[in-house]
Amino acid sequence: MKKFAALAAIMMMTTAPVFAAQGGFNGPSATATQTQTQTQQGGFVDNNANLTTAAKVKEMKDDSWVKLRGNITERVSDDRYNFRDESGTVVVEIDHKRWNGVTVGPQDKVELQGKVDKDWNEFEVDVKQVIKLNK
Repeated sequence: MKKFAALAAIMMMTTAPVFAAQGGFNGPSATATQTQTQTQQGGFVDNNANLTTAAKVKEMKDDSWVKLRGNITERVSDDRYNFRDESGTVVVEIDHKRWNGVTVGPQDKVELQGKVDKDWNEFEVDVKQVIKLNK
């Protein structure tokens, strides 16, 4: 029985890298073939592909995933802030745990990733990740 368990453990360790090599980008406009080819051969990943503007957020559906780049200009309340990019402003909600030690000021460019949160006549972006960008 011990030999079987040892053999099974060895097989799992040797086959795990084969399954791990099939990771990669899985999102809009990526096909399974592109993902596998890109993962195995490397290549360019366009980080601007899914960028949204503050003006477009107003037109998007509830729970749509967004990525914004710009500046947090001011704090509105405990966890609500005004975010500004070249297209305009939008209110973003950033829970304390989402900051992950990142400190930014109005002059710092940030990337915010999160979901659109629409209620009757109000909307905001519920931020899931804050990234401080290099200038």
